[in-house]
Amino acid sequence: MSVPSNGYVQLDSARGRWILAATVLGSGMALLDSTVVNVALPFLGRELHAGVDGLQWTVNAYTLTLAGLILLGGSLGDRYGRRRLFVIGTVWFAIASALCGLSPGIEFLVGARALQGIGGALLTPGSLAIIQASFVRHDRPRAVGVWSGLGGVASAIGPLLGGWMVQSAGWRWAFLINVPFALLVVLVAVRHVPESRDEAAAGRFDVLGSVLAALALAGITYGLTQGGAPVPLVVGLLLGAAFVVTEVRRSPDALVPVGLFRVGVFTAVNVVTLIMYAAMGVVFFLLVVQLQVVSGFGPIAAGLAMLPTTILMLLLSARAGEMAKRYGPRWPMTGGILVAGCGFLAMSTIGPGASYPFQVLPAVTVFGLGLSAAVAPLTATVLATADERYAGTASGINNAVARTGSLLAVAAVPPLVGLVGDAFQDPPVFDAGFRAAMLISAAMMVVSALITVLTIRSNVLAAD
Repeated sequence: MSVPSNGYVQLDSARGRWILAATVLGSGMALLDSTVVNVALPFLGRELHAGVDGLQWTVNAYTLTLAGLILLGGSLGDRYGRRRLFVIGTVWFAIASALCGLSPGIEFLVGARALQGIGGALLTPGSLAIIQASFVRHDRPRAVGVWSGLGGVASAIGPLLGGWMVQSAGWRWAFLINVPFALLVVLVAVRHVPESRDEAAAGRFDVLGSVLAALALAGITYGLTQGGAPVPLVVGLLLGAAFVVTEVRRSPDALVPVGLFRVGVFTAVNVVTLIMYAAMGVVFFLLVVQLQVVSGFGPIAAGLAMLPTTILMLLLSARAGEMAKRYGPRWPMTGGILVAGCGFLAMSTIGPGASYPFQVLPAVTVFGLGLSAAVAPLTATVLATADERYAGTASGINNAVARTGSLLAVAAVPPLVGLVGDAFQDPPVFDAGFRAAMLISAAMMVVSALITVLTIRSNVLAAD
C-alpha cells in the first residue's frame, strides 16, 4: 500500500484534522440525504402525482445502485486512488442530487436517484479507507471513533434539518442541500487529503459480477414492487443465479470471494443481517409517512421521531461491543433483536391522533435499546469470522447485504399489506397497512433472533 508522500499523518496535526473533516463531511452528506428524503416523501408524492410505488422507487433506486456497486467502488479506490474516487463520487453525488431537486416528474426523479446511488457507491467506501491509509497506526482507532461519533451527530440533525427544509423551503431542497455540502467536501479533499492506493492490487475488476448483481436486484425489486409480477421476478432470479456462477468461476478475482461463505458463522450472521435490516427498512420507510399522513405530525416532528434511537446508539453501542467481547455475541444479539422487535410491536399502536410522549417515544426508545445491543456484536462477528486480509471485503459484503435486505423489503411489504396506488393519501387505508407492516417486521425480527441463537457461537470473538 502506498503512503502519502510525506508519510502517515498525526490525527492532532492541522492536516489530520482536515482529513478527518473531509471524510466526516462526505459520509455525513450521504447520511443526511437518507434521513431528509424519507421526511420529504409525502410532499414529493403529492406534487409529482406519485403513488406508493413511486415513493418506493424513490427510496429503492438509490439503494439498488448503491448496494450493487459499493464493493466495486471500494476496489476502484484501492486500485486508482482513494482520494480520486472519493472526489469523483462526491461530484457525481452532487450532480445527481441537483437533478433530483430539479425533477419534473417521478420517473425523472427515480432515474436521478439511481445515479445518486452510483455516486454513493464511489463515495462511501472511500471515507474509512482514507482514514486507514492516511493516519499513523496508533491514531486510527481514535480517528474511526471520531468519524463514527460525528457521523452519528449527522444522523441526529438530519431529521431536524430535513423537516425544517421541507416545511419552509419545499421537498426539492432535501436534494439541493447536497450541492453546497459536496462543494465544501471537494475543496477540503483536494487541498488536504493525501492520495493513497493499494500497490499490490492485481487482477481484473469483476465488472460483470457488479452488473449482474445490480440487474438481478433490479429485476427482483421491480417484480416485488408490482405485487409479485412473475416475469421480472424470474428474470431477476436467473440473473442472480448467473451472478453466483460468475463469482465461483472468477475466484480469487471475484467481487464476492465465495470462500468467505464456507465459514458457517459468517454465512449465518449475514442471513441475520439480511432479515434484520429488511425489517428495519420497512419501519424507516413507513413510520415517518404514517406520522404525517395518519397521526397529523408536521415534517419536523415526524423527522425527529427517531432521534431517541440515534442518541441511544451513540451512547450504548460501544458498551454493547465490550459486552459481546466479554460474554460472546450470541445473547446480546439475540436479546437486542427481540427487544427491537418489541419496539415494532409498540409502533403498530401508532395511529390517528397518536401522542408522542405516550406512544411514539416509548416505541422508538425500545427499538433503540434493542438496536444498540445488537449492531456492535453483529459487526464484530462479521469481522471475526473472516480472514484478516478479507476484513474490508467482509465488512463491505455485510454492508451490501444490509442494504439489499432493506431494498427487497421496501419493495415487497407495502404491496403485501395493501399499500398501493394512492394509499398514502388515504389515512385509514395507510393506517391499516402500516399496522400490518409493523407486525410483519416484528415477525422478521423473531426469525432473525432464532437464527442467531441457533448458529452464532458464544466464543466466536474469543480469539479476536
